[in-house]
Amino acid sequence: MSRRSTPELLTLHAVRLLGVGDDQAIADRFALDPATTKELILDQQAFGWVTWSEFADVGGWSLTDAGRAENERTLQAELGPDDDTVRTTYAAFLPLNARLQAACTQWQLKPTADDPLAFNDHSDPAWDQAVHDELAAIGGDLAPLNADLTSLLARFEGYDTRFMAANDVEARHRVWFELHEDLIATLGVRR
Repeated sequence: MSRRSTPELLTLHAVRLLGVGDDQAIADRFALDPATTKELILDQQAFGWVTWSEFADVGGWSLTDAGRAENERTLQAELGPDDDTVRTTYAAFLPLNARLQAACTQWQLKPTADDPLAFNDHSDPAWDQAVHDELAAIGGDLAPLNADLTSLLARFEGYDTRFMAANDVEARHRVWFELHEDLIATLGVRR
């Protein structure tokens, strides 16, 4: 049976996954109650795990070094004996990650005879469609891996559907980056 994470863990983990987020974005990431999330984030600020920053009238919470360490500690405690299963799934994820990186590069660049690093101006619909087709194939290959992860830890639920529902390459890349961060945080590995 899939384990459900505590709101405390999910709140701190949402900050890590988002990089920077306001109270609502943090609550939304794991469908948490906004009032409870606000209380938890203020508690985490008091512990020195998160800090609020603003720039040009835009603000958000981010992890401190102590918050990152606490997040990793709680993720390791939550993982327990399922480490091998998540490691095996992560090993299967890495080739998909390489394919995603290649597809994103193809979205940004379209080599020419004169310039192997030419910017993709998106004037070739067949080139762009090939990228979209590859991303769809990657999403299909992600689904069983995501099911394996979700069968252990409920907080992994939905990465595959969010990836497929994303309406552009950049949005898909953001979902993918979040999943990759979730996996490495869960396993305590570095990029």
